Amino acid sequence: MVEVLMRIGPRIATVFLPVFVVPMVFITFMAGFQARSGITDVAESLLHFKADELVRYALGQYELLVRNGLQENARYVSAAEESIASFADGLVREETELIFAVDPTGRLVFTTAEAELSVPERAAIQEIVRGGDVGWRAFGAGGSARVGIVTTFAPFAWTLFVSDQSSSFFASVERLTIQSAVAAAVSLAVVMMLIAVFSKLITRPLDRVVTAMRHVVETGDLSSRVHVTLNDETGELADSFNSMTRALEFAYEDIKSYALRAAVSRKREMKIRNVFQKYVPNQVIEQFFAAPDAMLSGEERQLAILFSDIRGFTSFSENLSSRDIVESLNQYFGRMVDVIMSHEGVVDKYIGDALMAVFGAPLEDKDSAYHAVISAFGLLEQLADFNAWQEQRGRQGFRIGVGVDYGRVTVGNIGSERKMDYTVIGDRVNLASRLEGLTKTYREPILISESVRRHLRNRIPCRMVDRVQVAGRSAGIAVYAVRRSLSETEERAWKIHHRGMQYYYNREFDQALRHFSTVQALLPDDPITELFVDRASVFSRTPPPPEWTGTVAFSVK
Repeated sequence: MVEVLMRIGPRIATVFLPVFVVPMVFITFMAGFQARSGITDVAESLLHFKADELVRYALGQYELLVRNGLQENARYVSAAEESIASFADGLVREETELIFAVDPTGRLVFTTAEAELSVPERAAIQEIVRGGDVGWRAFGAGGSARVGIVTTFAPFAWTLFVSDQSSSFFASVERLTIQSAVAAAVSLAVVMMLIAVFSKLITRPLDRVVTAMRHVVETGDLSSRVHVTLNDETGELADSFNSMTRALEFAYEDIKSYALRAAVSRKREMKIRNVFQKYVPNQVIEQFFAAPDAMLSGEERQLAILFSDIRGFTSFSENLSSRDIVESLNQYFGRMVDVIMSHEGVVDKYIGDALMAVFGAPLEDKDSAYHAVISAFGLLEQLADFNAWQEQRGRQGFRIGVGVDYGRVTVGNIGSERKMDYTVIGDRVNLASRLEGLTKTYREPILISESVRRHLRNRIPCRMVDRVQVAGRSAGIAVYAVRRSLSETEERAWKIHHRGMQYYYNREFDQALRHFSTVQALLPDDPITELFVDRASVFSRTPPPPEWTGTVAFSVK
């Protein structure tokens, strides 16, 4: 009998040991394997994402050079390379990460950290470059073993390396492997000990444990628990199993949460950069990065709009080759854009040889009207330098007109999923364009609206030019010329002109004529004064009808 009892123990162990051990080991290592795979995939995907973003940004910079015909200009190419290097530096989030680029000879073009390549490292990297081995690679750089993504950027003949130290990259995986092995070993030891010591007592309740464990293995439901009511070793075994599945469930939830946060973060960043990187400075993107949805929705806002156009560009272009025209326009627009951006403006679009700029979006600017007018002065000053550049090449200089308006517009992304532009729309945009067109009529380089003049708060000298009704509007508006500063004679003449305008619109044409004649004596070649001298002379002899308001209608856009 004793001999039989002694044989039952090993037999029970032989029968039930695989039932306990195999599922436990399988569950532990499967969970560990899935966790390691998840962590590795997330980390590798992050490096892939950074590499894709770097290439996408570099292509955007190169396309900007191509669109402006600057791909052969060493200065602008160098600026584009520095911008790409700066963007790469912004992608680095950990001290162990390193992003660098090499040319076909293996020479470092840029690096996000101080890292020199040793002779063996340089030779290995040159081998990668020559072989065109892109994708996931292991290599050495800066004296440490690294893993990362190798890709190419053909326009500059670069090979890009987006990497992390191997020890840092695999640290989490190694810790998880050790933890899984320890958990498996502990679980195995507990099970074997319980079976060996209490095999005679657990035959019947063991069936419940086996049933529960099989359910977990077959369904993968880690929330399942073993329900054993006995207060003995079988109950302890059940508690051990429940603790293990609970720990695995928590670990699995942590991995899912981490993967979800990484995916959401990546999606948000890609959404913002894809929408804004082609027309908004990178620092603007960073300021809005915490709230991308606010940027992607439309809103009404008070801001300033500036239109600038080259006068007589068609006749100018008839005498030049296409190459010279493109070179002149690129040089001209490059200078104009620099002026606008230096005064907190954003170039909204190019319309042939004209450009439209916005002040007060996407970043709000309480003083956008003032900045727009100061920017208009800057455009004229840069135009003088540009015309000197033109003369050196035997080309005719440009003449431009600038119109500025201020008011409420709709700001947002307009378009479709395939093509979308961040722009402003509304009646004030059309009015700014009409003001620019009126600069030809009144022979003034800059014209502003009444709303702009009010927001200048007497910081800039303004002179009323006329009251007009432009195409597309039923009401008349006052139009003003501006100067950065006035001489004593101009200041006196403008004051007299203002009083003359009051008499003129009050139908006191004789008084108005006397004032305008005085202004004409002070400013003999002033076209505005000549215009109102002629009008006042006619109206003093033949008064206008009673419904006359002094508003001049322009039907041409």
